[in-house]
Amino acid sequence: MIQKFLDSIKAIILGLLTVFSHLFKRPVTEEYPEKRPLLNGFFRGKHYLESCAGCGYCRKVCPSDAITIIKNERIVEKYIIDLGKCIFCGNCMFYCPSKSMRMSDRFELATNLKSNLKIEIIGRRK
Repeated sequence: MIQKFLDSIKAIILGLLTVFSHLFKRPVTEEYPEKRPLLNGFFRGKHYLESCAGCGYCRKVCPSDAITIIKNERIVEKYIIDLGKCIFCGNCMFYCPSKSMRMSDRFELATNLKSNLKIEIIGRRK
């Protein structure tokens, strides 16, 4: 019984020492909305397109089937990316032959509606 009491006192003292050791260190937290985080060049955020050719490679290599291309013969009518399904792997960007698919550094994608997570680009030509 005395051993249990001494172990409890030892645990309390070790806990207090841990707390006091962190008391004089710099805080790790950043003030997020006021101070934007620094992202490296490999960060994969929201997609954007620059002059898409409509070849469909991005749709074929997408593991989560998040890309839909609706086209009529040579004209791409709609290009839809569902960010709710997307796993941000970057395959669409890496395998795009025209390098028109890019991923930005925009990561604030939270929304109340699933329909807001769909990016629709209309009227691209092949």
